[in-house]
Amino acid sequence: MEKENTAEVLKLTLYDRVFKPQRIVLENGHTVLRKRSRTPAIVLLLAVAVYLSLKATGFSMSVVINKFSKMLDLLVKIFQPNWEFFPKVVSPLVDTIKMSILGTVIGCVIALPVAILASSNINKNIVVVSIFRFILALIRTLPTLIIALVCALIFSLGTFSGTIAIAIFTFGIVAKMLFESIETIDMGPFEAMEALGANKFQAFWSACVPQILPVYLSHSLYCFEMNVRASAILGYVGAGGLGITINERIGWRDYNSLGVVLLSLFVVVVVIDFFSEYLRRKLS
Repeated sequence: MEKENTAEVLKLTLYDRVFKPQRIVLENGHTVLRKRSRTPAIVLLLAVAVYLSLKATGFSMSVVINKFSKMLDLLVKIFQPNWEFFPKVVSPLVDTIKMSILGTVIGCVIALPVAILASSNINKNIVVVSIFRFILALIRTLPTLIIALVCALIFSLGTFSGTIAIAIFTFGIVAKMLFESIETIDMGPFEAMEALGANKFQAFWSACVPQILPVYLSHSLYCFEMNVRASAILGYVGAGGLGITINERIGWRDYNSLGVVLLSLFVVVVVIDFFSEYLRRKLS
């Protein structure tokens, strides 16, 4: 009986602790009311969301298990690359790299003045700040492939459309991260320069640019890494680069040649990642 009573007390205590507010007596004699935990509600909502997602997507673990052998067969073919196809990979791979470099540079250059105008501590005009932030939010909601598709419709197919798409995507990301970084800098030197008679541009250039330059370059390098990966699939919508070659090899079920394309891209991405990491260490 004592064990049963103890178990009931523990259950009641756990229930009260989770679902009911608790009164806590502090050392000074005051009593505070601790709010009930939101954990059960959050767990319940997550469980419902997962269940509805499984139903909506038709996810089945048995299908994954049954198709696993086919995935292994595909990977075996990819990792047995046909190196005779490599000369045909070089040109689109170079196009991909050039698109990434040029698009990143254009997007980062345009992002700098826009980020300044979108910073509430530099630009005191709330209307202008809100307009630029809305534009940046709108650009970031569009996937890179959608931007590339629209650019391909406007500027015709080819690497030019891909470059414009990468520039727009980079502009949205870098400007967003940069204006958030600008709003965290020390404004004391900026205000001191203005008090000495400098205009906003002179004060910003002298007092703020040295603070944000390492962050700006770091954001630019980060976007360049993303753009190399993203530009590899822009060919699916006619924007040039490796995407066209990848799409062709998949369409022809030529997985050995596809392995050459993917391995070449992997090597380039790894080299760029190491180079970017080296530059970041130099900037920090």
